[in-house]
Amino acid sequence: MKSKVVMVTGATAGIGLETAKQLAQMGASVIVVGRNERKCITTVAKIRQQTGNAQVESMVADLSSQKEIRGLAEQFKKNYTRLDVLVNNAGVVSMMRQESVDKIEMTFAVNHLGYFLLTHLLLDSLKASAPSRIVNVSSGIHPRGKIDFNDLQAKRFYNPLTAYSQSKLANVMFTYALVRRLEGTRVTVNALHPGEVRTNLVGSNGWLFKWIAQPLWDLQAISVQEGAKTSVYLASSPEVEGVTGKYFSRCKPRSSSPESYDEQAQERLWKVSEELVGI
Repeated sequence: MKSKVVMVTGATAGIGLETAKQLAQMGASVIVVGRNERKCITTVAKIRQQTGNAQVESMVADLSSQKEIRGLAEQFKKNYTRLDVLVNNAGVVSMMRQESVDKIEMTFAVNHLGYFLLTHLLLDSLKASAPSRIVNVSSGIHPRGKIDFNDLQAKRFYNPLTAYSQSKLANVMFTYALVRRLEGTRVTVNALHPGEVRTNLVGSNGWLFKWIAQPLWDLQAISVQEGAKTSVYLASSPEVEGVTGKYFSRCKPRSSSPESYDEQAQERLWKVSEELVGI
């Protein structure tokens, strides 16, 4: 990965941090994206110290905010002339319905629209750096999801599992729709299930989840090192050079849910997403 420029979102903790670290170990120039400046600074220092790679930097952006996503893309383009790999990893699980600064339900705003808008804004850099790669971290829970076009933002009824699984299904559908638009560009895009990973997604929702739900989750979950394997594989392996439009788990292509292959629904989701982010 020497001479490669990689951006990893949600990279100050969990599999995002581990992905950034492993790619830095391979010699890549890595941009760590997080919403907390202090955590970003700490993460960069940690990765540099552990890998011996000084080509690790951070950019701060809250990916629930479309204004900050646009600012992130502008900052990147000012500082870098190429982007070889974009790893869309940032995600949230919100136990209570919340809205972003753009008045969009938080899970949908971060987990889907964050991927959608940031990728759109960086496509020119990815195309100019081709062959390049886009890696979308989805989840094995996506088959439980349904794109409810009548209530995408769960205004009528909010259930955290329903909102999260919908957003992860949207990641896969976005991947497949983007493949059609990237035909002939030598920019590949794949989605993945990292496994049930021991992260703080659940525990970040208050003391009840931190002290009860999170420990129960951790008992059955895999390590972040194991969880990052497929992200790192899709970002770096020569084995998937030119491979596009696939859904991976444990570094192998798998079938995603039947709903995810619905091209009509993919295009409808794409159009709605464009309207929600103003492009």
